[in-house]
Amino acid sequence: MHDVVVIGAGLAGLRCAGLLAERGLDLVVIEAGDVVGGRQRTDLVDGFRLDRGFQVLNPAYPALRRSVDLGALSMGRFPVGVRVRTEDRVVELRHPLRHPLSIPATLASGLVSPADAVALARWVTPALVLPLSRLADGDVSLGEGWDAAGLRGPLRTAVLEPFLAGVLAEDRGATSNAFARLLVSYFAFGRPGLPARGIAEVPAQLAARVRAAGAEIRLLSRAERISMSGEGVEIGVAGGDTERAARVVIAVGADAVADLTDLHRPAANGLQTWWFATDEPPTRSALLTVDGRRRGPVVNTVVMTHTVPSYAPAGRHLVAATCLLPRDGDAPAEREVRRHLGEISGADVTAWELLRRDDIADALPAQPAPLGPARPPRHAERLYIARGPPRHRVHSGRTRLRRARRASRAQRRGIVRHAAGATPLTTRGCPARSTS
Repeated sequence: MHDVVVIGAGLAGLRCAGLLAERGLDLVVIEAGDVVGGRQRTDLVDGFRLDRGFQVLNPAYPALRRSVDLGALSMGRFPVGVRVRTEDRVVELRHPLRHPLSIPATLASGLVSPADAVALARWVTPALVLPLSRLADGDVSLGEGWDAAGLRGPLRTAVLEPFLAGVLAEDRGATSNAFARLLVSYFAFGRPGLPARGIAEVPAQLAARVRAAGAEIRLLSRAERISMSGEGVEIGVAGGDTERAARVVIAVGADAVADLTDLHRPAANGLQTWWFATDEPPTRSALLTVDGRRRGPVVNTVVMTHTVPSYAPAGRHLVAATCLLPRDGDAPAEREVRRHLGEISGADVTAWELLRRDDIADALPAQPAPLGPARPPRHAERLYIARGPPRHRVHSGRTRLRRARRASRAQRRGIVRHAAGATPLTTRGCPARSTS
């Protein structure tokens, strides 16, 4: 009988397994898919590297820096800023502290007034100095938070709202104001990018760490049922032998968690990514582009190969376009996406080759206000849930560090508890964001 069975080889499961294996526990990871990583996956399609939906990796995330050798990823970094399609032109807005010479052009764009700039600073500054637990006090929706800060002009409607729609996977302003502030603060400090060989390099590195610690990862092994048996847990595996362990950690998607436990399926926001191949890029800029007019389904688009040339064969370019994926109603059609892309880019996109469309219904967990206390990872006797990324995780980085230190001194039961509650590494669209 194993000490622990971890169900799921996504980021949460691999990080949990690595922590436990390095502390000497006998464990096995079982994964239903044919590769590790879950949605952090990269496929080769006609010589192009396509991640499973548009994702970026933000080195500003503390858990990422602690868990991944960023230097080994050979990352290409996106420039910090955004391109905005207005009624008559495309405006580039860059990080004012990193590109101070761009400030006059930013003020002349008509998108950023001095009053809006002050309101944005008033809104985001608390996230630069306070932990999320403090930000969550009196939490309201993002829309209400912007109203309270006095942020009402085009900086909000034409820049921040369309940009954060792709980051949060929703455009109604319903997300927690505290959570949105925290994400924006990470953008202020970090420079997101992607590994040269695709987002799959992150889980591949975590998996190598798990195996180096002596644990086994079994692919194509789908957990069908969990039952308590004597002093342990039995995990039924489709078409395979039953696994037995003293404890089990579940680290799978929302649907699978609901299938294996009595937990309800949590609310989530969906994203849709369209991957196009072209010989001529629509722009020489590597900045993410949004539509400040908001006249179509595309929330952002970017020429991937300006940042990571290895995502396409020599002489060709890869363009990503991301849309919101409604849970109720029809998803955007290719004709409408192409029309909108043509308007945003000012280019003829009719000849672009559609390589693939990724519909990710559970791209990001919904984070409505108000944020509450973190859920404990222990779900039942000998059963733990590794949440990644979790709803309502409001611990500060200092709190998580203290818990990690306690975990290293704990008995095996305590080790499982803290490892299962490990902070997620990435989110789409912001934040391996998610992960859009």
